[in-house]
Amino acid sequence: MSVCVGSARRSEWAFFGSSPALSFVLMRRLPAEKRREQLLDCAMDLFARQGYARATTAELAKAAGVTEPIIYRHFSSKRDLFIALIERTARDTLRHWEQVLSSATDPAQRMKRLIGDNPMVRDDGRAPYRVFLQAITEVNDPDIRQAVSDHISNLHAFLAREVKRAQDDRKLTKVFSAELVAWALIHVGLGYGVLGAMGVPHQGEDAKGNHVQNMLERLLVGRSSE
Repeated sequence: MSVCVGSARRSEWAFFGSSPALSFVLMRRLPAEKRREQLLDCAMDLFARQGYARATTAELAKAAGVTEPIIYRHFSSKRDLFIALIERTARDTLRHWEQVLSSATDPAQRMKRLIGDNPMVRDDGRAPYRVFLQAITEVNDPDIRQAVSDHISNLHAFLAREVKRAQDDRKLTKVFSAELVAWALIHVGLGYGVLGAMGVPHQGEDAKGNHVQNMLERLLVGRSSE
């Protein structure tokens, strides 16, 4: 019996043998916080593979090795699960960026690392952002729309601070405001990420192998090296 087992950050797929009783005992011992994370992990995997609209809480319960009432102890609805995934993806993205930038020695290097680190095409970011993109069909729901808006606003604020830091250090032009440059990075990043999720081959590069990320680096921070 395969069960989606929760961990502190991401699920691991484990095999507990053929005993449903053993699986039940192992699953029921999860503390509430880890149970919530486990359900989010399983929902992320299910929504990414099958689609938020098509997936059911019954399927989620089966994937997680729990009963549906367990899900509703932590989330009032599938919609609330979806919103929680959007919120978690934003937190995880910012946490990852902070880690990536922690060893950078100057603002130009920080900008280069951000430009080269699109969360939508990272191995650990593909599934969360595939789920995030499904909000396109759900934004008539005001709470989902707000979650999406907050997600993008948080990413924009982070990028704008980094752009401003580089501008103040004279590593990046001040012709355009930090807020506008941050929006441009988000627009390009989303476009690149969407095409990547759709499996478009060779998108973002030319016949010589030059990549749009390299172009952005040159346009924004010149030839400064790592």
